[in-house]
Amino acid sequence: MTKQKISISIEEEKVRKLDELLKTSKFRNKSHAVEVALEKLLGEEEGK
Repeated sequence: MTKQKISISIEEEKVRKLDELLKTSKFRNKSHAVEVALEKLLGEEEGK
């Protein structure tokens, strides 16, 4: 599967919380965490 690089802006507090989550979770990096969250969101939207 081909990946595409994108740029996003996120509130500083959310980035700090994401950094903390990465220290204790299964996610490899920020991109992986965002990709998993986006897959979940898209799945929820498709189910509507």
